[in-house]
Amino acid sequence: MESKGNRTGIKNKQHNPPNASGAFAIEKENALLLKKLEQKEKENAVLLSLSNAIASIRNKLDLFDVIDQKLKKLFDFDDFVICLINDDGLTHSAFIYNQKEDFLKTAGIPPKSSEKYTLDDGMCNAMIAAEKPIVFNVEEVLTWPDAPAWLEFWHNKGIKEMIGLKMVDRSACIGFFYLYAKNANSLSNIYFDLLQGISLQISIAISNILANSKIEQQLLEINEYKQKLEDEKSYLQEEILHKYNHAEIIGQSKSLNGIFHLIDHVATTDSTVLIVGETGTGKELIARAIHNASLRRNELMVKINCAAIPASLAESELFGHEKGSFTGATERRIGKFELAHNGTLFLDEIGELSLELQVKLLRALQEKEIERIGGKDVIKTNVRIVAATNRNLLKEVEKGNFRNDLYYRLNVFPIALPPLRDRLEDIPYLVAYFIGHIAKKTGRQVNAISKSALNKLMLYPWPGNVRELEHLIERSILLAPSSIIKEIHLPKIDRNEAISNGEEQKIKSIYENERDHILSILKRCNGKISGVGGAAEILNIPATTLNSKIKKFKIKREHILNK
Repeated sequence: MESKGNRTGIKNKQHNPPNASGAFAIEKENALLLKKLEQKEKENAVLLSLSNAIASIRNKLDLFDVIDQKLKKLFDFDDFVICLINDDGLTHSAFIYNQKEDFLKTAGIPPKSSEKYTLDDGMCNAMIAAEKPIVFNVEEVLTWPDAPAWLEFWHNKGIKEMIGLKMVDRSACIGFFYLYAKNANSLSNIYFDLLQGISLQISIAISNILANSKIEQQLLEINEYKQKLEDEKSYLQEEILHKYNHAEIIGQSKSLNGIFHLIDHVATTDSTVLIVGETGTGKELIARAIHNASLRRNELMVKINCAAIPASLAESELFGHEKGSFTGATERRIGKFELAHNGTLFLDEIGELSLELQVKLLRALQEKEIERIGGKDVIKTNVRIVAATNRNLLKEVEKGNFRNDLYYRLNVFPIALPPLRDRLEDIPYLVAYFIGHIAKKTGRQVNAISKSALNKLMLYPWPGNVRELEHLIERSILLAPSSIIKEIHLPKIDRNEAISNGEEQKIKSIYENERDHILSILKRCNGKISGVGGAAEILNIPATTLNSKIKKFKIKREHILNK
């Protein structure tokens, strides 16, 4: 009976219906779990949708549309503002806000966006410390002693509640995202995790916007920079075509033909050329002749006059500088080395460079690379160097004013230009050229020069060389009353000083004076007696008479050649 009773009890236990309240609890728990799953799926879908939208954001307006069109469908808020922490780390300013009409009018720049508000207030401190969004009661916060100054503005607009959350980039707080609602309890706590995820997505979007803005600014600077380069390049090319021309090297003297011969030998190479000669002998014209005959003729020849720029700016002129590298460096600027890349760099008056800059120039020539002032990158250059000077660089090396290693680096192929007094036979050709060129430029109807005026030019020692001759012809054209230059207003100079460099002259007889005068003219004409530019023409006597005097004074060829 006992076992039967036990079996009955067991049987009864097996067939007893479950407790109704327990079943209801399980069902309720399952419903909550299902609701949480649905909520989680909804949140994931929202985050995925936002992620896809944020991936395409490139500017403030794109971000505005994502927040305005997507978030407002999910959350009950009236306005929003995004503020970013400023570079000073102590203040923050508005970055984007909800008023679309104003937003479009101002291209996304919030009103008073330049105003800076302190981070040291109760709201900011609370958001920086919190890991989740915080709900602020506006009326309550306004009673705080450290309430933010801008909160009264939103209170006057009817805002009763604010949800604030920090935005983070690489674990650092970069700003705050505010949602403003006119109704209290408008946002349930169950959405806080979703809002936290959204703030992270928006932080990424803002980082992208700032990066794109920086890139756009850099591209704008690059485009402006390229345009300036194009303008400068066009200007220089026009200058080469119109102001400088190989045909301007005028003359047929033996010494000048020797210069042309040297140009032909060196032009097609990349060898460094050092042009030496007195002021006004045409060093730049020779440099341009070398460039125009070289394989680099389709590129720029860039000139820098080392004597014309202050020592403090010489390095910047040569190598360039970065923006902000020194006081007054308001923009990036490339130097002449970069501008002359693949072309020719003409360093005029190279002897005027400071010793400090000579070291940097030597490195640029040896390594074929430069660094801008304030720059970190090494820039490779491909430049052919032509240098010029009116100084005796060897003497400057001996005095310690010029580096000997730089001198030997520059003096690979020296070209010494003769002064005008050593090629007097070129004066008639130069005068004819200058008359035609200057008369056309000034609009004067002058086309010739008298023989007596030309003879005066042949007797002058020309300390200023061809440049002085050009300026003298221009002045004579402007003063000429007719189409022929008859008067030449030569500067008054001490001829003895010009000839003997100040040595005391002995008293000579008439015979000695006449012999020395004829000999000096023959030397100036390189022994040429008759014809244009010959000694007879300069002395204004027949060639036969001059030959008789040469025999009378026993002037030999070696006397003429011994200058």
